[in-house]
Amino acid sequence: MDKHVLQSEAACSNECAICKNDLAWTVQLKPKRRMGETEVSSSDGYWDNWKAYWRERFAFLEYHKRIFLIPEKPLPKWSSSDVEEFIASDPIHGPVLKTAREAATIAAYGSGIGAVSTAGLAWKYSKSPHGAVMAFGAGAIFGWTFGQEIASHWLQLYRLNTMAAQMKFLDWWKQKSEA
Repeated sequence: MDKHVLQSEAACSNECAICKNDLAWTVQLKPKRRMGETEVSSSDGYWDNWKAYWRERFAFLEYHKRIFLIPEKPLPKWSSSDVEEFIASDPIHGPVLKTAREAATIAAYGSGIGAVSTAGLAWKYSKSPHGAVMAFGAGAIFGWTFGQEIASHWLQLYRLNTMAAQMKFLDWWKQKSEA
């Protein structure tokens, strides 16, 4: 084996007994291209791999498209009592969803505080209505962002999979509303 390891890749070229035995039980992969070599086949393989990569990364969008954008039958509105019922019924995703809702409440408070304080400062120093309105909008966005970050750290959302909990709730609500 040591003798085989010392051989160069070009000298072996999978003809020795060690490589034949190894190839019998390993998965065949494409050979690595060396620097300067170009692939003879078309670029379709490259684009297929690229599309598959991004399709895998954004697979959750297909689910959202089926539920929200192009639903066969739209989901009915849910109330906070429906959410509380889900939280009580699911011991895994229920507490995560409750924490995510608390984080959204904190972010909403941050949005309100940011909007009012920024618009108030803009009005105090400029007395221009359009400046105050623009500051109100920007303050709401910034306040929401800061509030969400504060909630994320305070409630340790980085440890939880909130997207999975919300998707589980939507599945549960869809099944409950269809029944």
